[in-house]
Amino acid sequence: MANKWFETVAVAQRRAKRRLPASVYGALVAGAEAGVTVRDNVAAFSELGFAPHVAGLPAAREMATTVMGQEISMPVLISPTGVQAVHPDGEVAVARAAAARGTVMSLSSFASKPVEEVLESNPRTFFQMYWVGGREEMAARMERARTAGAVGLIATLDWSFSFGRDWGSPHIPEKMTLREMIRMSPEALSRPPWLYEWLRAGHIPDLTVPNLPVGGAPAPTFFGAYGQWMASAPPSWDDVAWLREQWGGPFMLKGVTRIDDAKRAIDAGVTAISVSNHGGNNLDGTPATIRLLPDIARAVGDQVEVLMDGGVRRGGDVVKALALGARAVLIGRAYLWGLGANGQAGVENVLDLLRSGIDACLLGLGHASISELSADDLVIPPGFTRRLGG
Repeated sequence: MANKWFETVAVAQRRAKRRLPASVYGALVAGAEAGVTVRDNVAAFSELGFAPHVAGLPAAREMATTVMGQEISMPVLISPTGVQAVHPDGEVAVARAAAARGTVMSLSSFASKPVEEVLESNPRTFFQMYWVGGREEMAARMERARTAGAVGLIATLDWSFSFGRDWGSPHIPEKMTLREMIRMSPEALSRPPWLYEWLRAGHIPDLTVPNLPVGGAPAPTFFGAYGQWMASAPPSWDDVAWLREQWGGPFMLKGVTRIDDAKRAIDAGVTAISVSNHGGNNLDGTPATIRLLPDIARAVGDQVEVLMDGGVRRGGDVVKALALGARAVLIGRAYLWGLGANGQAGVENVLDLLRSGIDACLLGLGHASISELSADDLVIPPGFTRRLGG
């Protein structure tokens, strides 16, 4: 049997591309409009260098930390994403992998698996919500997540409904009808291992979002839910404060790119913020998050936990983010490619690669703990950062 282990996230991406139908892989790559932001998210990390030491290096390195009260073995969390059609076990496989590697799972309200099932696989799960509907619907979804045992809430409010990609968008059906199955069959048949995995599971992707309905309503399709979202009035800062108060526990606001917004989030009582541009899937032309992180962390890092996501592909990227003020990072595409390449084991593989990369950087930089990292460990070119809103 071929060795399914991969040595970098880039290899996982190539294997996922070979294994997944083109439309499924295309949905993972995503991006928006001209792809300026999605490219900059990754490329910006390459502009930063390291300043290593040569001797007196620590024999052991500590990577454990806490995020919103949860102890994690390393400063990497699973970011909330939809994993429709990537793998039959979907978010459950991801949650199991996160649990096996000692970190937090974040579950999207647009996920393909129910929150109750995911919590059974990883009790350290944050539930993520978009503002869909009104306060009554939002309160009902929060209560369901609380009852299931979610230990934190993430509100993602930065989406601007950008659409259109210069390279074209993949065909994703609203429902897997007979007609759609016939249409998709050439793609599926061209990827026998992926097709066999779904056939062995005894079902096909149903493309519904079971965590969105309230009051006993049936789960809407992904695009049906997206339509509800588009029709919802954008939330105000009063709504953010209301969400935090209604949840009554650890609360993260995801999608912050500006200092003034970070300060308003603190005024609303959040526990944490994630410096995020939605992985480059939102408003194209937004700077890379690693460029935005330093000024935001300096402005509010002593008042709130600051995380970041976007473009993280290796342990060195995690270390660069921590050195510039992040408490931890969230990963998205990296683990999705691992899931697409090799299921739960592939996600564990990705987390192991990040851990070993963090450890190698700590050793080279002469630090015994991630808490010792600072900007002095990096080579930062002039004009690297972007300061927005302050």
